[in-house]
Amino acid sequence: MPDLLQIGGATDEMNARVSAAFTIQKASDHADLAAWLAEHGDRITHVQTNGHDGVKPEIMAALPNLQMISCYGVGYDNIDAKEAVRRGIMVTHTPNVLNEEVATTAVLLMLACYRELLRDDAWVRSGNWEAKGNSPLTRSADNQTIGILGMGRIGQAIAAKLAPWNPTILYHTRSEKDVPYQYVGDLIEMAEQSDVLIVITPGGASTHHLVNTEVMNALGPKGTLVNVARGTVIDETAMIAALSEGRLGWAGLDVFENEPKVPQALRDLKNVTLLPHVGSATHETRAAMGKLTVDNLLSHLNDGTVISPVPECQ
Repeated sequence: MPDLLQIGGATDEMNARVSAAFTIQKASDHADLAAWLAEHGDRITHVQTNGHDGVKPEIMAALPNLQMISCYGVGYDNIDAKEAVRRGIMVTHTPNVLNEEVATTAVLLMLACYRELLRDDAWVRSGNWEAKGNSPLTRSADNQTIGILGMGRIGQAIAAKLAPWNPTILYHTRSEKDVPYQYVGDLIEMAEQSDVLIVITPGGASTHHLVNTEVMNALGPKGTLVNVARGTVIDETAMIAALSEGRLGWAGLDVFENEPKVPQALRDLKNVTLLPHVGSATHETRAAMGKLTVDNLLSHLNDGTVISPVPECQ
């Protein structure tokens, strides 16, 4: 059987299906992976990885016979897709199956900020409700102007899930889309018009720190920033300063610049809701992601085709 390099973990069901067609070489089993690859890298034809770990350039370079990379996750900014295309390596990911779950997480974070979920939970647990009376009033999430940075599959799912709150939906992307929402060609202008800015644009060099001080100042002290994309899209240091100084009102974050490390200054803030990158982390969605990850591998091994190539490989 051909050899597959497995980077990161996998479920028992995934491993059972993959091991029936490949000899699995787990990266975690090799203390000196570089040395092992120098000796055995030519045996690897396929790689199974995830959006967080990706495939480091030095690993890809050590696999001269690599044919395909299957990524568990929709984001693949930690895989050099352009280099893969140059070498004729197919790269796949798992879009669509996680759209609804990530959209739910975005709405959850927005509502948690608007209705001060963590503050009021703590109010009850601390005994303050009994001792001090009702907690301070919160804000209504109804009839808000919501700017969405990125209007791909997940962005559209977010907009659809927000419909019960009767929002005005704006969006910013590199080019206008055929969607029933208002396109704004300038990100700062959209932030100025928005009560909430939801980030769901791909990561990578082209979007690094796209949401910067100027954007956050435009969103303003009554604005809410939600990120379910990649931590690198937001200038985290600038965001902490804006939240601390009151130039930005609230933030709901599922992703961070240097996961799983989250700055203490951010953890100490009371006007943030923080999640440990769990946008798609339900049993149902992760099972669907795992199935598609393996389906791509087996399809490629069988006849060279794949189900969900990344755009560069389409």
